[in-house]
Order: sequence, then structure tokens, then C-alpha cells
Amino acid sequence: MKRHLVIATAAAAALLAGGTVTAVAVSSNGAPAAGHARQDTEDLREAGAARVTAPQAAAAALKAVPGRVSGLDLDQDRPGLVWDADVLGKDGKWHEVTLDARTARVLNQHVDHEDDDAQERAAVKNARTDAATAARKAAADGTVTSVELDDDHRTKAVWEVETLTKDGTEHKLLVDPHTGALSNAPAHEDD
Repeated sequence: MKRHLVIATAAAAALLAGGTVTAVAVSSNGAPAAGHARQDTEDLREAGAARVTAPQAAAAALKAVPGRVSGLDLDQDRPGLVWDADVLGKDGKWHEVTLDARTARVLNQHVDHEDDDAQERAAVKNARTDAATAARKAAADGTVTSVELDDDHRTKAVWEVETLTKDGTEHKLLVDPHTGALSNAPAHEDD
């Protein structure tokens, strides 16, 4: 009961201040409640407006730059609602491809000249399950809004897939890049 009062009070304060509301269900120890993450009306609006799914965005990015997709992110950007795709090209370079989330048309494409991460490169090359497959597996849990091959906080890389249900609840799922096995992210990772 106390949790609901805190959430309602924070939401009311944010609305009175003219801001947007992000509600987080937390357990008694302050961690997000199991199976729940923040509810964000902006994310919900974006997910509902996208006509191109994550697997379709991956396919369109690979048409533009043959290689392997290492990440997808649905985002409201300057040209409108877009999928940002990171691709390790067959040319060995990292590419960033921006796609229209309604048509899958390539809006922008460039080579990323930032520092190259050898560990991420190896994880992408060695993955048997690709980003599109990881997105398809997680799509049963809601609309996929983000897919990323993450090797920063684990002993081995995993596909982190964020989904959004129709009620606005975000879920983070993990897909093993070698076996394709799907699991829920630990509660402490649902930030």
C-alpha cells in the first residue's frame, strides 16, 4: 500500500510540474517488483506508432550494409520515429544506420569511427542467434523497442531485448546468442 501511495504522489507531483510521468513498481527493498518495470507513455506512443518491427528493421539495415546487426533501438529522433541500427559490416567496419520506423527507408548511414571494441566484435561474429531472431523470440512478451548484444556486465555476451506491453509495462529479456534460449533479466537489471 505504501508503494502505491509513493508512486501516486510522485506521479501527481510530476504532472503538476508539467512533466511526463514514469512510474516504477518497487518491492519493499526498493528494487523493481518482479516482472514489472517503468511505465512510460512516450515509449508506449512510440511503440504504437512504429509500423516496422525490430526484425524488419534488422533486415532493412542489412540490405543497406551487409554484415551482422549488433543493436537496434526505437527512438523519436529529429527526422521522426526511427530505428537506429548498429551493424558490423562485412567490410569489418562499424556502421550506424537510421531507418524510418514506418517505412524502413534508410534515412542516414555512416561509418562509426569511435573506438572499436574487440570483445564486442568477437561476440557479434560468434553469435549463432542474430538480433532479428532474438527480437522475434521476445516479441511474444510485447512490442520490441530495443535489442542489444551486451557483453559489459557478464562473463558472456547476451542479447538484451526490451519489450513494451500494451499497458506500458517495460520488460527486459535475455536471449542466449549461442542457444537462442530466452529468459527474464534479473529484477535488479530492470532499471
